[in-house]
Amino acid sequence: MRAVIQRVSNASVRVNDGASSPGKIAGKIGNGVVVFLGVHINDTEQDCSYIADKILNLRIFDDSEGRMNLSVLDIKGEVLVVSQFTLYGDTRKGRRPSYNDAAAPEKGCLYYKKVVEIIRSSSLKTETGEFGALMEVEYVNDGPVTILVDSFKEF
Repeated sequence: MRAVIQRVSNASVRVNDGASSPGKIAGKIGNGVVVFLGVHINDTEQDCSYIADKILNLRIFDDSEGRMNLSVLDIKGEVLVVSQFTLYGDTRKGRRPSYNDAAAPEKGCLYYKKVVEIIRSSSLKTETGEFGALMEVEYVNDGPVTILVDSFKEF
């Protein structure tokens, strides 16, 4: 499982309704993190727990001395989780990414919801996009701070 975690001052996600309008807001947060989440074909529930723990406990928020020593849990921040199978796009060969390592939609949706469920159990405000939908994500990256996490520990 892969996650791109970005510290934000605010964020929202709109679900495209197929019309020319931008669509309805599915989720909106203030200070916290936006998480783009991709599920791998070989992921297990252990990967869900690992990623959720990283999202909740990464110390990427400033303490009173300006050091990144606090987690989203510590600051009682908010979390926006957006599914993104393209995190498993393999560009090593050719110019068109291969998504062979991304989980099938059924598994991807199940594990995406599992990660969201774990995060919500922390009592933090947790918003989501809509799995499999065309979405527009707007956010203000605070820092900027962007962290890549991979449950297979590839980076």
